[in-house]
Amino acid sequence: MNKVIGSSIRLMEDTNADVGVGSLIIFIAMILVAGITASVMIQTMNSLQQQAVKTSEETLKDISSGLRVTHVSGYVSDSKITQLAIFISTTAASDDMDLTYAMLSLSDSSTKVVLNYTSQCYSSSVSNGLFGTLNSSNLTSSRYGLMVIRDVDGSCTSTLPTINDQDLVVLLVNTTKCFSGISTRTDVSGELYPEQGIRGIIGFTTPSSYINTIVDLQP
Repeated sequence: MNKVIGSSIRLMEDTNADVGVGSLIIFIAMILVAGITASVMIQTMNSLQQQAVKTSEETLKDISSGLRVTHVSGYVSDSKITQLAIFISTTAASDDMDLTYAMLSLSDSSTKVVLNYTSQCYSSSVSNGLFGTLNSSNLTSSRYGLMVIRDVDGSCTSTLPTINDQDLVVLLVNTTKCFSGISTRTDVSGELYPEQGIRGIIGFTTPSSYINTIVDLQP
């Protein structure tokens, strides 16, 4: 603001404008910080949402999919069980289960073995009886064979043994290779681990004597 004193003119300082500019700078800075903060929060929320969706999908698969053991039979030779036939199917409303990645653990209380599927011992049907269809001598203490009993859609093949709803297959185990056979009064336990989902449980005690060649062990 100009002020006349006598015949001279001089300028007077006005600091109000400086205060206004400073306030404007602070206001703009606050808007920028708020915008950046909001952007970071939105990105974090999106990331957490995607992670939550993925986690929920995996959790649903874990609790709604899986394998179950429906029956276990044994073949007796020389007063020992030399082969096990383990009947398995999928749980209700389960996703497709690829047995290529299914691991079978078995224990006779003194020895524990872990077995995987081998395509060298496979049959699309039980053509010569439960213990006569596959050549069990081709099995080892780390490999089990597979026979198909029911497969409506033909999804269970030797190279891709995938089972789904209402399918029923048998896993064949050479217990002579695993435990030198299973004697009477022996506690046997095991689990069938799918790639994802609920695992099948195996648990039985062999009878006090073997009267028949084929014995039902579970359930």
